[in-house]
Amino acid sequence: MAPRILLARHGQTEWSRLGRHTGRTDIPLLEEGRRGAKLLGERLHRAPWSGLESVEVRTSPLVRASETCALAGFAERATEWDALMEWDYGAYEGLTAGAIWADRPDWFIWRDGVPVGSPLAKTRGETLAELGARADKVVEWARSADRDVLVFAHGHILRVLGARWLGMDPSFAARIRLDPTSLSVLGWAYGEPALDRWNDTGHMEL
Repeated sequence: MAPRILLARHGQTEWSRLGRHTGRTDIPLLEEGRRGAKLLGERLHRAPWSGLESVEVRTSPLVRASETCALAGFAERATEWDALMEWDYGAYEGLTAGAIWADRPDWFIWRDGVPVGSPLAKTRGETLAELGARADKVVEWARSADRDVLVFAHGHILRVLGARWLGMDPSFAARIRLDPTSLSVLGWAYGEPALDRWNDTGHMEL
């Protein structure tokens, strides 16, 4: 069987609840997020997933992702990987879209990106192309062996990962939103990369 990527977005945080861009700021999970992570773990330990014993697991080192991984029951098997960190928003870190629109009314992150500035600037953000290159590393790793992989990460990097799995430009991520603690599966159909499952939050309805 061709390898697949199972994607787990981290649970709810205060900043994700408020719509604040959360890149490299280490924001902990809310109690709601902790509950969602446990429910996701329970789901992945039931059929048809049954604990995913043969699956390789990696997580973003940021606490909201690594804690989701731990609460879901995969911490002992997981390796932290910087490639799974969220988009570095630079000067837009912590801002809501509304706050950005006050200065840039036509701003759209998937077209306009974030302020990049000088490579030496403390607030230098990451270009969408750079984010796409990180996602490509994850795709290459996932397809490198005959096994599935499970990753715990963040909304924007996972959306770009979905786009790049399909061979689409990173900006295609605008069309495939993800909710906190969602489960998605990148797989294959007729030999071509496909979305097997996307933004599935059925476990949160329990």
